Amino acid sequence: MMLHHLFRRKYVAFNKGFTLVELMIVIAIIATLAGIATPLFSSYIDRVKVSRAKIEIRLLAREISFFLEEKGRYPVNLAELGLGPMLDPWGNPYQYLPVAGNPPGALRSFFKMVPVNQDFDLYSCGKDGNSQRPFTARASRDDIVRANDGAYIGLVSAY
Repeated sequence: MMLHHLFRRKYVAFNKGFTLVELMIVIAIIATLAGIATPLFSSYIDRVKVSRAKIEIRLLAREISFFLEEKGRYPVNLAELGLGPMLDPWGNPYQYLPVAGNPPGALRSFFKMVPVNQDFDLYSCGKDGNSQRPFTARASRDDIVRANDGAYIGLVSAY
């Protein structure tokens, strides 16, 4: 009986903590899970920001339409709507340009310099904060735009 009690004590003494190998395995598993989860979470955040920009562009377009009905003209800039400085989800100001009074070369275009809107351009420069007038430009691929006079609102890359 004494032998059994002595053996039990040694067994308890050996199992008081994790071994170095066990700890390293746990750390490796956690690092692997974090490596998998981080890009998924980042992608999710990007999709949420794009959705928010699309909603805000719809709201701004509606406000511009109300302004047109009330004043009989398009606002000169977004500040004229009285909404204050509106920033996109990436912290950049929304871009607005009425078609009337601006040369076709100043407007957003798709292929062969064809303007994408007949009333006004309204867009976010997207995640990179850079944009160029043609949709085919690399800097424009992540822009969130209003095109076809409001029939399309979304990423340039999906247009």
